[in-house]
Amino acid sequence: MVRVGRLGACLAAGFLGLALMLVAVPAPAQGTRPDYERAANLRRRTDGKVFRDSVRPRWLPGDTRFWYRVTTGPATHEFVLVDAEKGTRQPAFDHARMAAALAKAGAKDAQAGRLPIERLEFLAAEKSLDLRCGGKWWRCNLRTYDLREQPRQETPPAAKPLAEVPPASTRTGAETSVTFANRTDAEVEVFWLDPEGQRQSYGKIAAHQERAQHTFEGHVWLVVDPKGEVLAAFEATAEPGTVEIVGKPAVPPLLRPAAQEKRPRKDDASRKPELRTGDSPDKRWQAFIKDSNVWLKSVGTGEEFALSTDGTADDAYNGELFWSPDSAKLVAIRTAKGDDRKVYYVESLPKDQLQPKLHSYAYLKPGDRIPVEKPHLFDVAARKPIPVSEDLFPTPWSITDARWMPDSSRFTFLYNQRGHQALRVVAVDASTGVASALIDEKSPTFVDYAGKLFKHDLPQTHEILWMSERDGWNHLYLYDSETGRVKNRITKGEWVVRGVDRVDDEARQIWFRAGGIRPGQDPYFVHYARVNFDGTGLVILTEGDGTHAVEWSPDRRFFVDTWSRVDLAPIRELRRADDGKLVVAEWLQTSLTVGPSECILARRTGFPA
Repeated sequence: MVRVGRLGACLAAGFLGLALMLVAVPAPAQGTRPDYERAANLRRRTDGKVFRDSVRPRWLPGDTRFWYRVTTGPATHEFVLVDAEKGTRQPAFDHARMAAALAKAGAKDAQAGRLPIERLEFLAAEKSLDLRCGGKWWRCNLRTYDLREQPRQETPPAAKPLAEVPPASTRTGAETSVTFANRTDAEVEVFWLDPEGQRQSYGKIAAHQERAQHTFEGHVWLVVDPKGEVLAAFEATAEPGTVEIVGKPAVPPLLRPAAQEKRPRKDDASRKPELRTGDSPDKRWQAFIKDSNVWLKSVGTGEEFALSTDGTADDAYNGELFWSPDSAKLVAIRTAKGDDRKVYYVESLPKDQLQPKLHSYAYLKPGDRIPVEKPHLFDVAARKPIPVSEDLFPTPWSITDARWMPDSSRFTFLYNQRGHQALRVVAVDASTGVASALIDEKSPTFVDYAGKLFKHDLPQTHEILWMSERDGWNHLYLYDSETGRVKNRITKGEWVVRGVDRVDDEARQIWFRAGGIRPGQDPYFVHYARVNFDGTGLVILTEGDGTHAVEWSPDRRFFVDTWSRVDLAPIRELRRADDGKLVVAEWLQTSLTVGPSECILARRTGFPA
């Protein structure tokens, strides 16, 4: 066995290192088919050879303790209990006594190193726990290790109806596991569906045998019989569970077509906006769209009348409707249609026929008209529009995040200019329609609205939290939402904010991810930090020389920090959330049993399962 610690260059066979850092699976376009084939071959060679590779804390309700299950060998595992307050780590219970109790209850092959426990629930108020074994729930008294059956009705957590299973593993969530339980009289084979929908074999399971499989939430699995007929198809969920293979399903596995349904795009001129209706906050009016215009209906009398008359089929009021809190004003989104340009391509080798297929999709080109959205303001009592100057939003790529101030004095929205050289928070006076710019982000090149946009409104204190690269580094700023003035910088320095995880309005603190914040470390390594709204109290919560991913306790007093890098297997640390201080260090060490050549191949491939 090769032990992997601080100098473990294999990184638990490379692809596992990336997976354990919780980095998402690369999209198919980022790797060629040979890349995925090499990764699949590597996974098959390392399956069942990488141990102590995953920690998923299950916190006890209202407690500072958590437990986890960890693999310790090719077919062994153990359950561990950690007390975050005391900084202790110990076996969750006496594994030998538990094995004896399960064997007495009829469990097959119950051994201390591989307890056939499918699910576990600690009862914090008493010295006992509930466990699921052999499809039944039991309560175990941890003083005497007596088992008492606890009838429960539950739905298997890992399985989904066959017709709802996606045709590929296009989403990678949290680490989890699935136990395959072959209840048939024949051998079955397990396949993972990769991001391209191709089957990757993960071996066979003999009749009446079980096997635990590490996976990720959202990954899709198939189980087939010796003839190749699908016995089960399912998508893994965040909660580990057992999937029982009992034979040919009553309903055949009708998987959705391989072509994924695309989300509506800005350049998809064929999209149909959802028509909205909206009751006023005082429940006196109902706003709705009719004949491309905005109409109101009196709830009391039933009278209907038009607020707008300029809407047409090509320039219609067909978006969302936003009522002011006092029900006196209404904002409606009007959208002018764009061009309907199609791009065509040929699928030369379709899976369901011999002849090629011609496909098309909407894709606008430079110079084409895009759908243009504009907000319009209406006075309900006067039954007429209030003109709004469009000088601050002449060529929108999008108009989003429309919201009213609590006192109904004005509404704001986020204007993203076509070309993405201006991103602006516009405020419109509800009485006059006069528009002003609260925040005006400009760049001669590009404003990264997709990856570096953050806006958090604080209406009670009349403030806005905003992210900007205006000084060349991505940082946070606090704005006065009444005047549009920057009250203060929140973060600064030659490092970047990579994203905001949480804003605590009451404590006036921001929890965020950063790159380059640790001097001397690779600037691409991700660390976690906290800072006050006024820029004081900056605390870097993570420390190790690598990229970090954290999982918080329910009360956010503690977090499990998993960090690694390309030449270092994952290290897990339990830390305090107030100051980032270490509670338990390196309390798990990844190990594997593969040869050096496989390690080298793993590092070159780098695609997670």
